Amino acid sequence: MRRFARRRSEPTIALINVVFLLLTFFLVAGAIGARPPAGLQLAHLTGGDPAPMRGTVALDAEGTPLWPEGVADAAGFVATLPAESAGTARILPDRAAPAAALVALARALRAAGAQEVRILAEREGKE
Repeated sequence: MRRFARRRSEPTIALINVVFLLLTFFLVAGAIGARPPAGLQLAHLTGGDPAPMRGTVALDAEGTPLWPEGVADAAGFVATLPAESAGTARILPDRAAPAAALVALARALRAAGAQEVRILAEREGKE
């Protein structure tokens, strides 16, 4: 009587599957996150919690608002705020942006219906 030896499965197949799933996850997660405009130098803060990029308008060094794609003004921006943010608009100002432009943008967002306006900055010591 002849016995057949049971063949062991190849362990590298499972490893390849896991690596492929991780690669897919990070590709999708990286595509979802919005990036700040190129060349934007953020203001520094000494403390605070990091905030997400969703519901954010950038303000460049000349004081010009850089609206997200498909938005032309403060009212359009406030209308696109996600429901989970409870009407919180975020401004991502350039370090060299004029203070008057920042205040004017914050007032325009409040007048357009934003419940709260937050200013985002870079944490001190994070280069």
